[in-house]
Amino acid sequence: MEEKWIKHYSSNHKILLVGEGDFSFALCLAKAFGSASNMIATSLDSKETLLRNYARASTNLNELENLGCTIVHEVDADSMSKHPSLEMKVFDRIVFNFPHAGFDFLEHQLLQIE
Repeated sequence: MEEKWIKHYSSNHKILLVGEGDFSFALCLAKAFGSASNMIATSLDSKETLLRNYARASTNLNELENLGCTIVHEVDADSMSKHPSLEMKVFDRIVFNFPHAGFDFLEHQLLQIE
């Protein structure tokens, strides 16, 4: 497959995405590349919590899996170097767009914003 560049990211890079919320950034990047086989996307939350809190999580996760992305849940950025799925891996790019602060309510509820 021909190499594709999206700003700072190449389809040939090994990319780690840390702290994904609904996995929309990971999916956007994967679609732009036409594949996600070069990506590992992680979330602090469990899969069950993601599905409960993010309206698009299920769709995004399914699409990422179909594009070949490795998805790992319950990864804390403070200790991820010791995570069994990540230890001893080397990445060309590590992307931590927004630190995940956690949710008490659904993402679209006003109480979450307050």
